[in-house]
Amino acid sequence: MQRFRIGAITDEFSQDIGVAAAAMRELGMKGAELRMIGGRNIMDLSDDEISRALDTLHQNGLQVVAIASPILKCAMPKAPALDARFEHLRFASDHTWDDQPQLAERAFEIARRTGAKIVRVFSCWRVVRPAEVFERVVDSLQDLADKAEKHGLIIGLENEPSCNIATAQETASILAAIDHTNLQLVWDPANAYIAGENPFPSGYKMLNTDRVAHVHAKDCTLEDHKPVWEPLGQGDLDWQGQIDALAEDGYKGFIHLDTHWQGPGGDRLEGSRICAKNLKALVESLAL
Repeated sequence: MQRFRIGAITDEFSQDIGVAAAAMRELGMKGAELRMIGGRNIMDLSDDEISRALDTLHQNGLQVVAIASPILKCAMPKAPALDARFEHLRFASDHTWDDQPQLAERAFEIARRTGAKIVRVFSCWRVVRPAEVFERVVDSLQDLADKAEKHGLIIGLENEPSCNIATAQETASILAAIDHTNLQLVWDPANAYIAGENPFPSGYKMLNTDRVAHVHAKDCTLEDHKPVWEPLGQGDLDWQGQIDALAEDGYKGFIHLDTHWQGPGGDRLEGSRICAKNLKALVESLAL
C-alpha cells in the first residue's frame, strides 16, 4: 500500500498544464506544485489564468499543495561576492531584493486562490562567505514567517546549492535560529548532495524532522562537482533509505517529483513519467 501521497512540480512534465495534469493523474499523483505554466513564472500569471489552471488540475483530481515561488532567489545588497560555482536557475523569473515584499504578497494571494498551504522560498544567491549574511537571512525569513502566519500559510525554505542555505547542516542552523511554526523546510536531498554534503543518512539526521513540511525528489551523479541528472533511483542518492526514514519519523506530507533529468532523447514528458513510476515504486516498497 502506498504510504505517502506523491505529486510533482507540474512544469517538469509539461509547460502545458493540461498535458501535465493528465499525465500526473494517469500516474496516480494527487499533489501539484505550481512554478511555471506556458513558459511563464507563476508569479506573472493573471488571476484568470491561475483560475483556469486550477480548474484543469481539479478536473484531474489534483490539489495544489505548494506555490514554488522565486522569493529570495536574488542577490542580497551590500554582501560579499556571489559564489560563482553554482548555476542560478531562474525559471523565467528575475527579481531584485527590492521586489521581494511585493513578490511575497503576490505569492500569498496565489496560495489563497489555489488552496496551497506552502509557499516555497529561498535564502538569496549564495555568497563566498555565507556566514557573513546569516543574520540577514534569518531576519528575512523571520519576516516572511510572521507575514505568512497572518495568512495561515507555511513558508517552506528549500535548501538550494546556489543559495546561502544549501546543506542540511546550514538548514538545521537556520531553523534553530528561527523558532517559528510558520517556517518549515522543503527538504531536497539532491540539492544538499550538489552542495557537497552526504544528504542521507548523515545530512538528514541533522534535521529537526518535525519541521519538514515538504520533500522534493530528484536524482543525480556528480562530474567535476556538477550534477548529471539521472532517472530517480538510478543516481547516487539513497532514495529508498530516505523514504523509509521519512516514514519511520512520521512524515505526513507529500513527496513531489522535481525531475530535472531531460528524459530519453530529450523527451522531458517521458522522463518525468519514468521518474514518477520509479517514485511510486519506491514509496510502495517501504521497508517498514
